[in-house]
Amino acid sequence: MTQIEKDTENQILEAAKKVFLEKGMTGARMQEIADAAGINKSLLHYYYRSKDKLFLAVFRFAVLQFLPGIQEMITSDIHFEEKIRRFVHRYIDILMENPFVPMFIIQEIQRDPDRLFNAFIDAGIKPDEILSQFNEAIENDEIRNIDPRDLVVNLLSLCIFPVAAQPVMQRLITDNNSDVYREFIEKRKETVPEFILNAIKK
Repeated sequence: MTQIEKDTENQILEAAKKVFLEKGMTGARMQEIADAAGINKSLLHYYYRSKDKLFLAVFRFAVLQFLPGIQEMITSDIHFEEKIRRFVHRYIDILMENPFVPMFIIQEIQRDPDRLFNAFIDAGIKPDEILSQFNEAIENDEIRNIDPRDLVVNLLSLCIFPVAAQPVMQRLITDNNSDVYREFIEKRKETVPEFILNAIKK
């Protein structure tokens, strides 16, 4: 692929991300994405034959920007508590920058869970390594003896849900004030790790 083709592809993915964020998977139209990317529709179809394939490409494009780094951080030698804090901080940042990611995950869980699983594996996520890190923390007496799968699910849920549910939660708890809700999410970078660490400490 030439540099021009790479630049065009990145241009398409950035434009698609914005349209999918605004309209969702169902409401987005290929013509809108082509217009946002500044190209004609036939060129868009040359790169991506369907909206479904484009959506998957956008998801992978976003995921590949942060998942490998998270995997590397989790398996590093830094203290377990610091891993939790860094994970939450980085993960919430990425979700807020790419709020279509939770939307995609929820859709794919219902539609094609195998494809979603493979997308994470392709991005370099190794579930066994992550779980082994939590087991190691238990063996080292850093945290109490819990099922590490509970820890993973709780950690992800506390990060993902407020972003995925923003259209409703923003109305319920901040009188539909987007700035106040964003401040609330920012504070969760501190409150979520504290909640998790207090729940698992010895």
